[in-house]
Amino acid sequence: MPIIVKQSSKTLKLAIKTLNSGGVVICPTDTVYGFLADASNKKAVAKIFKIKKRLKSKTLPIFVKDLKMAKQITEISKDQEQVLKSKWPGKFTFVLNKKIDIGCLSNLVVAKNGTVALRIPKYKFLNYLLKKVNKPLAQTSVNISADPPMTKIKYIVEIFGNNKLKVDLIIDGGDLRSLKPSKIIDLIDGSKKTIRY
Repeated sequence: MPIIVKQSSKTLKLAIKTLNSGGVVICPTDTVYGFLADASNKKAVAKIFKIKKRLKSKTLPIFVKDLKMAKQITEISKDQEQVLKSKWPGKFTFVLNKKIDIGCLSNLVVAKNGTVALRIPKYKFLNYLLKKVNKPLAQTSVNISADPPMTKIKYIVEIFGNNKLKVDLIIDGGDLRSLKPSKIIDLIDGSKKTIRY
């Protein structure tokens, strides 16, 4: 059975320990509840795909703690940086080219064309968690693939609160108001193409 705890400073320590040991955490965000795992841990990221019944061809976005970390992972031009600064932290995920020399990320967060989707969220608990973990976190909405993203903690516990699905920790932040995941925008070649509204 996963550990189910209310959001608190003690929970933060438990979440850090779980992520660093290769576990999967369900955590509230500034949009919907999300699955989190260490983006450099291939087994941990693969667990999310298994839990969600997600096709491995659909790579996961990642959370980063700040723009500096984003620059360590992706190629960011001055124009792209201006766009990122205008929208982050917030509900915008941006697709960018991965840096050639970055080999630590799981191939399940890097698309075949060498791009990565990343975001700095705006949710106090999660932002603090990202700073303390100090590494990119693979993330995706809590749901079974093709089902709507989940915002009600009661239903999340009902569906994912059993040991069959291998979730390690569920952080109860109450019901969330948002019903939509982040907006995804492709910044490659300066196109600013919206992939998901």
